[in-house]
Amino acid sequence: MSTVTAVPLLPVKKAYVRWIWLGAVLALIAAALLAFQAPGDTAASFLARNKRAAGVVETPSGLQYQVLQKGKGGPTPTDADITLVEYEGRLTSGKQFDKSQQPVPFPLGGGAIPGFEEGLKLMGKGAKYRLWIPPQLGYGDKPVTNPQTGEVAIPAHSVLVFDVTMVDFQSKAFIQQMQMMQQMQQGGRAPR
Repeated sequence: MSTVTAVPLLPVKKAYVRWIWLGAVLALIAAALLAFQAPGDTAASFLARNKRAAGVVETPSGLQYQVLQKGKGGPTPTDADITLVEYEGRLTSGKQFDKSQQPVPFPLGGGAIPGFEEGLKLMGKGAKYRLWIPPQLGYGDKPVTNPQTGEVAIPAHSVLVFDVTMVDFQSKAFIQQMQMMQQMQQGGRAPR
């Protein structure tokens, strides 16, 4: 048989017990609020909060944008143009999923996701915008996987965040004409 030595505990004041219970209840309430906000932060709730931020404009389609740098003024591109842009694409978490290494040509009129094209049509030459593209103007309910790793790069129902700089744009007709002239010059040379 073993003998247990009992150590008497001093009584705790009732006020301390109340403070401990109050602290525990407040911690549970805070945890419940965080649980509802963080994982359940849907695209709609993010966009609803975001459009209230200073300088953010929302178009009728739901695209949100902010002018980071005004362009040179003048016209903006249309479906008849090819744009030359630099961009970085991120998720709302800040995770980058794409970035141009140099200016990239984007033909408008079906060459990119609808929200990206809509944003490009708002920009003049030299402008830099931040675009928040809602899922219905991006990839919707289809996740996008990285072809090299097979991992999901863009989850379904994601808001896409792009920082875009409009380097230049030209009409498709002008570019085709320049390409034809270049081919004629290369093909018109006879060997000597």
